[in-house]
Amino acid sequence: MAAGIRPVGVAGVPSHLAQQCGTNCNAALGPQGAILRPCPAFTTRSTTAPSSDSGRVNVSPKGYDSFRILGPNRVAFLDLGGSGIETVAHVRENGRITFMFCAFDGKPNILRLYGKASALCFDDPGFNEALALFPEFPKARAIITADITRIQDSCGWGVPFYDFVGERDQLLRTNAHRTEEEWRARRYASNAHSIDGLPGLIRPESEN
Repeated sequence: MAAGIRPVGVAGVPSHLAQQCGTNCNAALGPQGAILRPCPAFTTRSTTAPSSDSGRVNVSPKGYDSFRILGPNRVAFLDLGGSGIETVAHVRENGRITFMFCAFDGKPNILRLYGKASALCFDDPGFNEALALFPEFPKARAIITADITRIQDSCGWGVPFYDFVGERDQLLRTNAHRTEEEWRARRYASNAHSIDGLPGLIRPESEN
């Protein structure tokens, strides 16, 4: 769920586009950015794919207050970690990414952001400074930053209503339970490769 998303500096799309269904344009986040309001009844998904024709497309649902709009054409989200490493592996191979926001209450709407992304992982220089964007999360696997090249909204008339109950806390509790060393070791052990064999997290030689 995309609760707490903070739209910053959105501008650049003609106002009439926000009133139409099926807008598709090469423009900055403008009135369409209104869907990114701090409302828990939205879901955020990121989709990536490898370059290989036989590679598997990845769809990754997101929760928590983990998405930021950094400017008219630039966004970021926090990757807290998990059993797979598809997003990081795909982004490092070709940079392609799509975000989808879907309204589950109020006016129906679906918003997609298409762009080129980069991944900054916890062992990369500059990660701690970037993590300051998300002060509520002391541990995270990566920060995915994307330059948005196209936005598209659609009516969402076929999307059902759902009531937001609350965030699940298992992931945060698991991260907090492990020491920093245990958490890093777990990430390297379980996130070394994508399911198609692309490189994921690479343990530094100093930690081998």
